[in-house]
This record gives sequence, C-alpha cells and structure tokens, in this order.
Amino acid sequence: MTFRQARYDEPSLWDLTSPPPTAPPPAIASVPERFRRKQSVRWPELAEPEVVRHYTRLSQMNFGIDTSFYPLGSCTMKYNPKVSELLARRPGGAQLHPYQPEATAQGALELMYRLEKILAKVTGFPDVSLQPAAGAHGEYSALLMVRAYFRDRGEIERRTEVLLPDTAHGTNPASANEAGFSTREIPSKDGCVDLAALRAAVSDRTACFMLTNPNTAGLFESEILEIAETVHSVGGLLYYDGANLNAILGVTNPARMGFDVAHLNLHKTFATPHGGGGPGAGVLAAGETLGPYLPVPRVVKSGRRFRLDYDRPKSIGKIKTAYGNFGLDLRAYAFAISHGEEGLKQVARRAVLNSNYLGARLGRFLPRPFRTLVKHEFVLSGAPLKERGVRTLDLAKRLLDEGVHAPTVYFPTLVEEALMVEPPETESKRELDRFAEAFERAVTDTAENLHAAPRNLAVSRIDEVLAAREPRLSWKDLRNAAVNVETPTGLPSRDESPRPQGAGVPR
Repeated sequence: MTFRQARYDEPSLWDLTSPPPTAPPPAIASVPERFRRKQSVRWPELAEPEVVRHYTRLSQMNFGIDTSFYPLGSCTMKYNPKVSELLARRPGGAQLHPYQPEATAQGALELMYRLEKILAKVTGFPDVSLQPAAGAHGEYSALLMVRAYFRDRGEIERRTEVLLPDTAHGTNPASANEAGFSTREIPSKDGCVDLAALRAAVSDRTACFMLTNPNTAGLFESEILEIAETVHSVGGLLYYDGANLNAILGVTNPARMGFDVAHLNLHKTFATPHGGGGPGAGVLAAGETLGPYLPVPRVVKSGRRFRLDYDRPKSIGKIKTAYGNFGLDLRAYAFAISHGEEGLKQVARRAVLNSNYLGARLGRFLPRPFRTLVKHEFVLSGAPLKERGVRTLDLAKRLLDEGVHAPTVYFPTLVEEALMVEPPETESKRELDRFAEAFERAVTDTAENLHAAPRNLAVSRIDEVLAAREPRLSWKDLRNAAVNVETPTGLPSRDESPRPQGAGVPR
C-alpha cells in the first residue's frame, strides 16, 4: 500500500473569515445598551461548511488512530470503540452540570459507583477515587496521600525521599518533586530493578518507591514480592504506576504484588481518549493503609440513592473542582462491561501476544537489549545504524513515509538509540504484519533516503530544536515569520518569505 498524505495550502480561519457586518443584527440591536459589550469580540466569521471543510482538511494532513497504527511504546494509543464515543455524547452525560442537585444526577453517580467497584476488583484494592484528571495528576495526588500518612505518624520530617527506578516515566520524578520530596534513582539490572541496589538505598528516610510493573522495558519485575518486602521493611510505601496495567489486566493486580496505592491510566487500559490537553483520567486506588487519605468527594450509596461524601477526616481534600472528566469514566465503564471479566483478561493476553509476535519479527533487524519474552511492549536498539551514519530518529521519520506513526524513540534512556514499540490488543495480525514489512523496508533503506525522510507527509522535517525553543502557538506568531525548516534533501534552509497560515507550516 503506497502512502501519500494529503497536503493542502490551507489558510487559517482568520484568513478565511468574511468581513464583520457593519451594523449589529436586529437580535443584538434589541439588547439594552447596558448589557452590550464595550468592545467587539474578535473571532472568525465563517459559515458551517467552511469550518467543517477547514478542519477536515487539517485532519487529512495528520495521523489518526482511525487510519493508522500507533505503536508508541509506554503511552500507546489504541482504538477507541465508537459505541463508547456515542454514549459519552448523549445528553444525559454530556449536558450534566457539576453543580446541579444530586437528585437529578443519580444515573451518573451510579455509573461512577459501579466503575469504582470494577476498578477495585481489577486492582485488588478496596477503595477507589475517580477524582484525578490525568495520570500525572494521579501520581501527584498519591504522593500527597503518602505525605499525609507520614504526617499523621509524626514522621514527615524524616520521610523525605522517593525512590525511582531508572526506567521510570518522566512524570514520576516531577510529581515527587512537586509533592515536596527529593528523589533517588535505583539502577536496573537486565532491564529490571537491581534488588541489591534497592536494599542498599532504602532507609528510614524512604517515603515510597514508585514502580511500574510491567516496567517501561516491557519486562515483568519477577522479584516484585522481594521489592515490596524491602520497601516495607523500613516502613516505606510502594506506589504502583498503572501506565502498563493493560498487560496484567485480570491476570494479577497491584494489591497481590504488595503495592499500597496505585494510579490507573484509563486512556490505555480502558480505551478512553488520550492526550490533547483535555480532561483525562488518572484513577486512584488504595489499600487499607492509604484508603482514608483518598481525595473527596467520594461517591457512596445510601439505600437506593447515591451521593457525594465529603466527610472523610483524613482525606487530602479536593484536588479539582468537580468531576469534569465524567465522559471518560462513562467510556471506560462501557469498555469494561462490554468485555466482562473474562474479556478483560483477554485484553491482556492479546496485548502480550501481539507484543511478543511483533518483537520476534522486528528483532531480526535490530538487537533487543533485554530478554525476548516480554509483556505489552518491547525495546530495540538502533545502535548498529550508527555505522551507516543513521540515527534512530531517521528510522522513525522513514516509518512515517509508510503510513504508520513512529514508535517511541530514545526511551528508556538506559538503552542506546532506543526504539520502544507497543502493539495493543486492538491491532490485528494483518496490521502487525504490515508494520513489520514497513519496518523492514525502512531499516534496510539507504542512508540517503533515511536522512531525507519523511517525503510523503504534508510537512517534511522541521528544525526540532527551534520548534521546541520557539514554538509558534498562535496564528499571529506565524504572520510574516521566517521559520527554519529542512529541505527534503535534509539540508538546512531558511525561508524568509511570509508563511502561509495552516498546514505545511512547522509549529
């Protein structure tokens, strides 16, 4: 299948807009003077077809899960069922107001209550809160719970240190720092936590150890019970980063491994939307030790009615104003009940099967630094490419020309020229084979073609350093701005002419 991404010389909405009317329409003229705006609001004046076509064209110049495979390791995007999207858009869910009386939102409260019970069974923890609005928000909230726990024990002045493996997600140390802890990195041995190093590091200063299992190398921490015992032996707590729960869903759970608190990314395991800056879902689950510290309000059942309970004396309090991410809870609930208990186990089994199948195929072309039997994702090393003057980044750009989103590159950092691939359970064998064939074409291509890629996209390579340091965040920034780009040959150039608004403009 030859891939050619659409490319339009698409102007911005501001350049498409019609001149505003010179006189206010009759409906505005009837508004009393004291209620009218003193200054006009600047927004584009466009008809509906113009707006729809504009955004449709922009979407065709991008990758999307409806058209492409997203093998992003660590934070993969899997297909979101359309039935869940339809349910979330129904008026009963989409038009709820956070401050309407509880008596008028019984259906939503019951759904949240039921989802909490499902997630309690999935994690093995008795208490669940749907409050956090994102994965990192869940991490931060869990660490606030850890602080509150040690404060109540009179140990907060001493428990200042959070331990992290060198395979940790980047948000882990950031969350620990924001919660007021210092961090200490624990090295890996063959891709997993070095237990001897952990035993040497724990002390009465240890507040908790943040760990993902399976970890970001796609490996199950087989010494997890010993890890839990080591942390608990000094009075510390064990935190579960649930980013990779999809690999063990229904097979085992954090409570059985000895964790004390967990956050779950509903966007991967339960197929809710991922990213985009909107509301996310970083659900918290906790055992008896930390359960009382979960944020409020909690959804409780009183007889046949449901209500929001704020009366939790040890709670860390509200961590956001309202349950504005209810639509994500609804999607996750639909995903869970449509699969059922056995179906959720099959999600994990299929994710692991897909990962090992594709890892075996791609491992023929690049080395795999860790053991080859993995869980949900696997890591390759692009180090041998350097002999040809090629980087992992070049390979990732070349894969875009095949019509698939590139895998995660340069993470985890303990692997030279890392390339991390995660094929979720929603992908078929046919799609995995298509990706493997595309990967073979890309990795065996000439250095010249790899350096010049991508050629088939609406936008070729940009100056990524400049784009990160001087991002164009507004249509105003693009006007008459000279933007550094790279030509299709890979040679740097500078275009001093005014840039068109919209597609084709590096941001």
